[in-house]
Amino acid sequence: MPRNHCLFASILIASAAFLASSPVVADHDASSQEWPNVLVFVVDDLGYMDIGANNPECFYDTPNIDNFAATAMRFTDGYAANPVCSPTRYSLLTGKYPTRVGATNFFGGKRKRAGKFRPAELTNHMPLSEITLAQALKGKGYATFFAGKWHLGETEEYYPQNRGFDINQGGFKAGGPYTGNKYFSPFKNPQLKPDSPAGDHLPDRLARDTSDFIRNNAEKKQPFLAYLSFYSVHNPAMGREDLVKKYRPKSKTITGKAFGIEEQIFENKRPRKVRILQKHAVYAAMVEAMDEAVGKVLKQIDDSGIAENTVVIFTSDNGGLSTSEGTPTSNMPLRGGKGWVYEGGIREPWIIRYPGITRPGSTSEQPISSIDLYPTVCSAAGVATEHEIDGVNLLPALQGQSLNRDALYWHYPHYSNQGGIPGGAIRMGNMKLIERYEDGQVHLYDLRNDIGEQEDLREQHPEKVNEMRNRLHQWYKEVDANFLRSKEDGPQPWHPFTVKATENG
Repeated sequence: MPRNHCLFASILIASAAFLASSPVVADHDASSQEWPNVLVFVVDDLGYMDIGANNPECFYDTPNIDNFAATAMRFTDGYAANPVCSPTRYSLLTGKYPTRVGATNFFGGKRKRAGKFRPAELTNHMPLSEITLAQALKGKGYATFFAGKWHLGETEEYYPQNRGFDINQGGFKAGGPYTGNKYFSPFKNPQLKPDSPAGDHLPDRLARDTSDFIRNNAEKKQPFLAYLSFYSVHNPAMGREDLVKKYRPKSKTITGKAFGIEEQIFENKRPRKVRILQKHAVYAAMVEAMDEAVGKVLKQIDDSGIAENTVVIFTSDNGGLSTSEGTPTSNMPLRGGKGWVYEGGIREPWIIRYPGITRPGSTSEQPISSIDLYPTVCSAAGVATEHEIDGVNLLPALQGQSLNRDALYWHYPHYSNQGGIPGGAIRMGNMKLIERYEDGQVHLYDLRNDIGEQEDLREQHPEKVNEMRNRLHQWYKEVDANFLRSKEDGPQPWHPFTVKATENG
């Protein structure tokens, strides 16, 4: 059925075991370029409202991304599978909900917020048994390249070069650019070699390495997967000085209170500050530098003469950081941000250019998720996925049709660093139900008419609440979801399988 989405005035532009252990490989010469190249951009912590293509009033200049959107299909209802990074990165590379393996929070973090209960047990790596997107395409004869943030395991056996990528530039255990001089050289990243000369900027370095890989393989007519996973725009807040100087005067023209308190979306005892205006000059500089890097790589695609045979995907791993740790961006009118299962934490930029399939400048209101990257890319590359995945091939949506899927799910049984509470969610059509894991309380929103999730409709639509909650609980069982645990001598937390919910939460 068609899934329409609220046209919020002034901000929404109108208008993918290998058989047993390896993928099926068709009989063809890899150098013949029978199959398209694939270029994937994943930006860390970039919110839905952080690009001009989604937000005409955006404070940040993103001309390269906006121009790319004009050549591609932009998804208005695209999601991450989780409101924080590692789980979504797992889903992008496997096509699976991260809940299936207990990978429900960021990996290896030392700062984990305490709460009334202990969080669910957590897997801290992408299991070696998973067939990654890179392994699937490598088995088809593709050259594979990774640059940037990985954050999918603590030791080298989990790093990109051991998960199907021929080349790894910069991917290891870290969730941010925390070594050396961080975003500026010397980077001292153990997987980024050689190190750069003084003053080099990390997004540009990663773009140059990606461009070199593209150029070399285009010259050989070798099909490739290039996966550029920016460390930007994740903290620490560090921008190029020329760009910071550009945005400082501009920020002073943005009037009104930059922050507000939204008690509704937070625990009543601890209302948090949320950014409601985009005007952070350093964050703006980081966004624009990332945009420049995207432009450099896209220019290489054009210069190499392979634009008509290259599928390009642009997305993020979770919503913009708006409720803690500097609150550098605003996701308004979306509610919440990174670490929350509200729209601000899970709705992402999604732009896909599939030559011969997508119509330039088109939009789709079909709800899609990071679990869909794997089957979509595998289909484009002619790789059969015969093991279990959760995502769907987006080809129908890319052709302007509806997808054969009736629900998307989220599961976050943790207290996020950003203030988010443990909870799950399900979207069916335009309706979204959120379930809180401390007490089983539920909330129902109509995203067509209330994209900001301000009007709770649970009392008006008890039948819909029960239908969606039952579906969500059925999914919990299907993916073997873990839930909150009690503290020593503390009360038992709510559990969907042992405690009967009240009629309307």
